[in-house]
Amino acid sequence: MDHFLYQDGALHAEGVPIADIAAAVGTPFYVYSTATLTRHFTLFDDALDWGDHLVCFAMKSLSNQAVIKVLADAGAGMDVVSVGEYLRAKAAGVPCDRIVFSGVGKTAAEMRTALEGGIRQFNVESEPEMIVLDSVAQSLGLVAPITVRVNPDVDAKTHAKIATGKSENKFGIPISRARDVYAMAAKMPGLKVIGIDVHIGSQLTELAPFEAAYKKVAELTEQLRADGHEISRLDLGGGLGIPYTRSNEAPPLPTEYGGLIQRTVGHLGCEIEIEPGRLISGNAGLLVSKVIYVKSGEDRDFLIIDGAMNDLIRPAMYEAWHDIIPVVEPAPGLTPAKYDIVGPICESGDTFAKAREMPPVAADDLVAFRSAGAYGAVMSSEYNSRPLIPEVLVDGDQFAVIRPRPTYEEMIARDTLPEWLK
Repeated sequence: MDHFLYQDGALHAEGVPIADIAAAVGTPFYVYSTATLTRHFTLFDDALDWGDHLVCFAMKSLSNQAVIKVLADAGAGMDVVSVGEYLRAKAAGVPCDRIVFSGVGKTAAEMRTALEGGIRQFNVESEPEMIVLDSVAQSLGLVAPITVRVNPDVDAKTHAKIATGKSENKFGIPISRARDVYAMAAKMPGLKVIGIDVHIGSQLTELAPFEAAYKKVAELTEQLRADGHEISRLDLGGGLGIPYTRSNEAPPLPTEYGGLIQRTVGHLGCEIEIEPGRLISGNAGLLVSKVIYVKSGEDRDFLIIDGAMNDLIRPAMYEAWHDIIPVVEPAPGLTPAKYDIVGPICESGDTFAKAREMPPVAADDLVAFRSAGAYGAVMSSEYNSRPLIPEVLVDGDQFAVIRPRPTYEEMIARDTLPEWLK
């Protein structure tokens, strides 16, 4: 469910007409719904209310400070994968004891910043990282709380580029070596083992891969406790998918996911952490764009819009589907047209959809890409010297720009010429 609906023939974000936002900020732009963000967080939070838990929003999916503050105010923690995300979370007022630091390539400088600023835990991904973290913590006279991310060799049955839990993936320590790695950690004075971490991928649409991974984590927990380790926290990652089209089968609900967690690891008495991103932010955002031209080709029509692959790269990168709808509600019974929907960038890869049926639209009409809140703005770039597009937050009948569009002058001024070229 989201809060982007037609009202009186016009698409709204909660109580605000999309066309009003377009008139105020120009196109293209992202718009997020506060009500959808908080509702989706609450679904996860309620699904784990059977035990001690923390829902940490995966900031890599959407990292605008305003969005982070909305979720933090609702009680969310944050899962960060870089020092930049860590500092964004802190700037948005997230308490340090609600920030989890994940990621396969943490540097000593990043570790130092997080230790000095305060951190809930590091999810350590390798023995070399563990050695560096121990050294940094000792140099500061601190002890770093850690979980070790184990790779359970479970096929998440998702896109190859977002699968993270198979033995061929770069993430985590093979679960077969986990006991040796925990024994190594226990001997390091700068580290304190507090739990286990696992994450098998993103956009999972069935529960079976989670169940297989969590059963392995439960078995490992018993083994590590028998070895004398204190395992009081299980970070079970994220990855629950969303429906990107209204016609496909819906993924499992957070309530079903929470029930699975209770069945597989609830008996262990551990605090549970999960790190959802896409399911909280994905359907909470739209990308809104304007039609530049409708062009007739040899064997197809092209809908050329002012949004491009630098603004939303998921279709080019993952062959991802986004429902694309007109901002003005189509008349009932209108015969759909078929378009290749493309942007203005000088690449054939700048294609959002091929042979997509949708109500006919004309130049200057507005269209909206649904389910664009996750991995949209955060993956955007200035390719072709196109400025980053605005982000807008709606709350009820009010809206605000939470990231402005830079001017061309501001974008170009970031370049500097060396003295010998002046």
